[in-house]
Amino acid sequence: MWLLFAFLGPLSWATSTHIDKYLVDRYFQNSDTAVLLVFTAAIGVVMLPFIWWFQPGVLAPPLRAIAAMTVSGTLYITSMLFYLRAIQSEEASVVAPLFQTTTIFTFLLAWFFLGELLTWKAGAGMVLIVAGVLFLSLDRSLRLRRFKPHIVFGMLACTLILALTAVIFKFYAVRGDFWTTTFWTFVGEGLFGAGILAIPAYRRQFVLLLHTNTGALIGVNGANELINLGGGLSVRFATMLAPVALVSAISSTTTLFVFAFGTLLSVIAPRFSHEDLSRGNLARKAVAAAVVTVGVVLASG
Repeated sequence: MWLLFAFLGPLSWATSTHIDKYLVDRYFQNSDTAVLLVFTAAIGVVMLPFIWWFQPGVLAPPLRAIAAMTVSGTLYITSMLFYLRAIQSEEASVVAPLFQTTTIFTFLLAWFFLGELLTWKAGAGMVLIVAGVLFLSLDRSLRLRRFKPHIVFGMLACTLILALTAVIFKFYAVRGDFWTTTFWTFVGEGLFGAGILAIPAYRRQFVLLLHTNTGALIGVNGANELINLGGGLSVRFATMLAPVALVSAISSTTTLFVFAFGTLLSVIAPRFSHEDLSRGNLARKAVAAAVVTVGVVLASG
């Protein structure tokens, strides 16, 4: 069961990655991507009364726990800021492989704070998943792509924060309640969005974007945020059922789906994606898919 929820995350995020790239290239070339996160925060805020109605005890946790869960939400959306700034200056298929460092950070943090240990079989599966996905980042000569330093360090900051938020979420969700933890995480995201709007320059950009591209931004980005939200909730629920490092390894298959969706878009809608469709590149993706599949089988067994 946990495997199904864990895979819904990367499927959703891969879809969201391509939509993010489209939104950033189309509407945010002259705007700061921090403004885009206001929409992310808004979706979480909209969900708050529904969660409160479904789980009236969301105000029950002690103040210290509420503060930690809220900070976790603020940290999560901060990590997305690093990601969006990376994708603003680089292709989605180049940025996506850097997400694999999340698995390493999550394993270390889960071991240190939660005492989680993996079996050798699960550990081998995790290594194969990460190795298979990283194989996708090789160029035609089977050499690593040349990453720009600011992209690398920005994504390292992103993945470290993501790993930390995953561990914090599991710590409080296991000891408390899934929906209560989710509620306060969304509160943290909402506070981040309010902070962005409190800055006059960002507020002007937000109002201008809404005024000039109201339908497109609300429609496309609204749908994107719902997709992203569904993926995030699925993965968070999976962490309740399995070791958080193992769920993170499954989540790392996002890159595989990013390449797969990019290839599909290159065939049916080339104006949205331009993946290399050469025989060698497709063969490399097939090998990576096979390695990841073996890893998943080991990890889930």
